[in-house]
Order: sequence, then structure tokens, then C-alpha cells
Amino acid sequence: MDLRCDCIHVLGAVLGAVVSVVLLWAAHRLGMIYQLFHKAETQSPCYGGEVVAKLLQAHGVRFVFTLVGGHISPILVACEKRGIRVVDTRQEATAVFAADAVARLSGTVGVAAVTAGPGLTNTVTAIKNAQMAESPVLLIGGAAATLLQGRGALQDIDQMSLFRPICKFCASVRTVREIVPVLRKAMSEAQSGTPGPVFVEFPIDILYPYHVVHKELSPKGTPKGIVGKAINWYLQNHLHNLFAGAWEPRDVSPLPVSIPQASAEQVQQCVELLSRAKKPVFLLGSQVTLPPTPVEKLRKALESLGIPCFLGGMTRGMLGRDSHLHIRQNRRDALKEADLVILAGTVCDFRLSYGRVLNRRSKIIAVNRDRSQLLKNSDMFWKANVAIQGDAGSFIVNLSEGLKGYSCPLEWAESLKAGDVKKEKANQEKAEEKTERHLNPIKVLHLVEETMAEDSIIVADGGDFVGSAAYILRPRGPLCWLDPGAFGTLGVGGGFALGAKLCRPDSEVWIVFGDGSLGYSIVEFDTYTRHKTPVIALVGNDACWSQISREQVPMLGSNVACSLAYNDYHAVAEGFGGKGFLVTRGEEGNITDIIKEAQDACLKGKAALINVLIGKTNFREGSISV
Repeated sequence: MDLRCDCIHVLGAVLGAVVSVVLLWAAHRLGMIYQLFHKAETQSPCYGGEVVAKLLQAHGVRFVFTLVGGHISPILVACEKRGIRVVDTRQEATAVFAADAVARLSGTVGVAAVTAGPGLTNTVTAIKNAQMAESPVLLIGGAAATLLQGRGALQDIDQMSLFRPICKFCASVRTVREIVPVLRKAMSEAQSGTPGPVFVEFPIDILYPYHVVHKELSPKGTPKGIVGKAINWYLQNHLHNLFAGAWEPRDVSPLPVSIPQASAEQVQQCVELLSRAKKPVFLLGSQVTLPPTPVEKLRKALESLGIPCFLGGMTRGMLGRDSHLHIRQNRRDALKEADLVILAGTVCDFRLSYGRVLNRRSKIIAVNRDRSQLLKNSDMFWKANVAIQGDAGSFIVNLSEGLKGYSCPLEWAESLKAGDVKKEKANQEKAEEKTERHLNPIKVLHLVEETMAEDSIIVADGGDFVGSAAYILRPRGPLCWLDPGAFGTLGVGGGFALGAKLCRPDSEVWIVFGDGSLGYSIVEFDTYTRHKTPVIALVGNDACWSQISREQVPMLGSNVACSLAYNDYHAVAEGFGGKGFLVTRGEEGNITDIIKEAQDACLKGKAALINVLIGKTNFREGSISV
């Protein structure tokens, strides 16, 4: 009995060995055949980074913003070779903010590429800001090699779980042949429907040339034993799968972009409502500036309708500096009187007191690409007579065409403009008041407004000082104002200004900073110097987080964590190769000259920072930060 058992065991071992040999021989033969059919892939000098760059170029991408990292180096090098300008910043969030600004000003997708792990985690706030601002941004992220993910590789984390909740589209490219279809879809998704950010992850072995990856996957020495040979066979087949079909011709042209539109019946319904209105008003949100409607065509449509407009976000400047249709003040009072309100890309969130400022007797037309934003809070404080899920800019153009010959009652627009004149006269008087120390910020802003160039783009990044600037500074035309949007993110200034200057190199680009928000991006003066993108920063320096302090002190009796210092920010700008100016009390009469010096410095290629020491006023008293 024991002898039979031994024979069975021996026979089993022999059969197992034979099967293993046969399998290894078959795997070897299959590997040879695989290599024969994919010789082009294994010997090609091409690499995945080149495919990424080729597709970006085909989509009209002119700039890629980055903070360099080994995971993404092949993309950056390939972009440079193809003439795509690679702009490296000093912080990853700045790279995304710059891409966001390019998206807003150019009507295309803004692109940022950052390395794996902490490079990507540093972008989360900026990507969330782009989501809430409805900006089409492509975030390209590096990742650990496909075989090493989850095994403790450098900077290897579950990146997809971070971005799925805040991006319209997320994908991890697993083979070189997937690069083109995944990126084409990502670019289309970023612009379709309600625009927003998308994320594509590239493991490092997808981007580098075959011979580099082959070297990393090949064993050191000859594999020994069945297990060693089996592992080597597995690695080689994995390598072949990564590059199979990699260099086959593929269509890299843009996929169609889907944009919802108002129907002819909906437009006609609104034409009828508007033709009967005596006191109509537009509330225009950033969405109206989105493609496909050119902003100048939209401006002409608004002027032909002659309806008073309140402008918010990216629409500031839509009607120029001194339009009789643009109403800047007393919005709450105007909404109480209006008999028809058109919410064009405007959301009833905290910015409209969740809809409570709307008169319940008014007719309401709401137009928005995003259904969740279209009727926000309508179950509580307001109700739409017509709700249209569609593009707001195209809707306004169609509305103006359906209302040819329509004329908004002149006395209504004139009454609202009279309120503007009265309020702005009060602001002028407020500018002449003496502050307890340093300069009056309202006076400073009025002088900047008078001196700023006609082609200026204004970037808003701050709390109290920037909140005041929104009342005083007048953007000169469409797409000349950049602010974070609904998320209210501080720190956008450095990146927004960088993107704006690259899009409009001949324009004067201003960043209006609070001294608190400046801390996030003053280091980008190094970026402005290196990339020859001179901008002007105006810093309202009151040594305080004043937007918070204004409510915290009277409500809670403490200024804890709100105090800063009157630091020499201008000296920091000088240290990074820029030009710095300090403005203190007694120099009120010299502010205009200092502004002109800063403008001249920019013309000579140096970024400038004007550090203005300001005091406290009761302007915007009662304004709160939450």
C-alpha cells in the first residue's frame, strides 16, 4: 500500500513537471510570436508623453501649467518640442488657477499637469474652485507604475477617489493605446453641458519609451527555476500589453461638444412675458460668457434689448465702463420693484440670499445649463414662471432677435441709474474722509480707477479690500474681470494673473490683493520674472484679516488670529526680480505717479507690487463673510 502511494506521488510530480515545461515552452513560443507582431511597438522611439502632447496640440492647447515632477516629465518635454508653452509655477494650485484663467479668457480647455501624490493633493482646492466656477480645466496627473500601484511605491495613493467627487470625468490610462480615446473624451466632457474640470491619471510606465520601461521590468540576470521564469513571463507579457497597438494611427481631432439650448417654444414664451413687462431686469452670471456665443455678440444683444443689467462674476465689464444699462448699486431695492427678473446663468444661492431678495409678485425667468443650479432654493423662497435648462448666452441672443423693435421703458432704466449716481456720489465723499491712520482705501481705489489702462484685466483676490474694490473699479470690457466665483477661494490671484497675461500679453493685468490673500501667491513673483509675464499687484495692507475681524470682534469680543503686520511685501517682490513700491500716509498726492511708475515697470518687463498701507473705514459696514 505504501509503495502504491509512493508511485502515485512520483507520477504526479513527473506529470506536474511535464505540464510546467509544456506551459513554459508555450509561453515562450507565444512571447516570440507576440514580439514578432509587435516589433514596431518595441523598437519605436516614440513614447506616451508624445501622444499626450500631439493630442493637446490638435485641441488648440497653447499652454500647459505645471510644477515639474518625474512622473510627468515625458509630457512636459514632448509639449515643449511641439511648441506648446510649458509654464512652471511655484505651487501646484497656482498651475490649476492659471489653467482656469486661460479657460475663461480663451473659451478653450485650460491644462495643468502635476506629479503624483502630493503634487495632486495640492490641487484639490483649485479643482473644486474650477468646478464651482464652471471652468473647463483638464488636470493631468502622474501616478506610480501600473504594476506597483498599491505596493508602496513612491507617492502612490488612491488618486481617483480624491477627484471623482469634484470632476465631471475621471480616468486612469492603463495602456499607451488608450491615451488618445481617453483624452479626447476628457476634453469633450470638460466643455459639454455645464463645463467643469476633468482628471486623467497617467501611470509613469505609460509615458516613458519602451526601452526604458523594458529595462525596469527585466530581471537582473537569468531567471532561475520555474517560479522565476513564470514571473519573468508575466512581466514581459504585461510589458507587451502596455505597448500593444501603441503607435497605430488614431484620430486626435476634437470630439463634438454637447451644449443644451432653449427650445423655440421656450424662447417665444419668454418673448411674450418680456413684451408685457414694465420693469424688467437682467441678473447676469458667469455662465453667459461661455462659448459658443461670442461676448461681443452677447453685448450687442443686451444693448438692443435695453433692459437694465446687474452683472456678477465674469460678466463684470460686459457692457463696458460707463454703460447706461449697467446698474452697479442698490440691487436689492431694484429687485423689490421689478415686475420681471431674468436669471441668466445666475444661481439663487448665498449671493442672492437664497432667492429671498426676489419679489414674489415678480415674474421669474431662469436659464441655466445645470439643472441642479437652475431651480436652487425654489422650493423655499421663490418660484420660476419659466425654467430653461440651456445655454444662457445663446438664449439672450435668441430673445433679442424675437424682440426686434422692443424698447424697455426708458423711465425705469433712468430711475435705477439715478440711484447709481446718488450712491456713487456718496462713495466719492467717503473717499475724502480721513482715516485714523494710514490711507483711506476708498481714496486709493478711486485713484487706481482713474489711472488704470483701458485694456486692463482685473484679478480679484481678497476679502475686505477686494470687496470694496468691486464697488469702485470698473472693468473696461467683456472678460476683463476674474474672481474665484461661488467658492470664494483665496489665493487665486497669482495663477489667474499668470494665465490672463499669457492670454492677453499686450494688456495691463492688475491683481487686487488683500494683505491676507497675498500670502498665498507672493512667491509667484518669481514665476512672473522667469516667464517674463509682468503684472501689477495692488495690495491693501491693513495688517489684518479684516473681512473676518469685522464680525468676529463685535460678535465674539476677540480679534484672535485676525492680526497680521504691516510687512514690506514690496521688498519681497523686489527679491523675486520684480519692482516694489511702498505707499504711506502723506503720499496721497503721489499715488497716481507711483501707479504710473508701476505701469512703466511692466512695460519694461518687470512685475510690480504696490504695497499701500491703509486704515479702517465704515464702507460696506454690515457686510459679513459667511
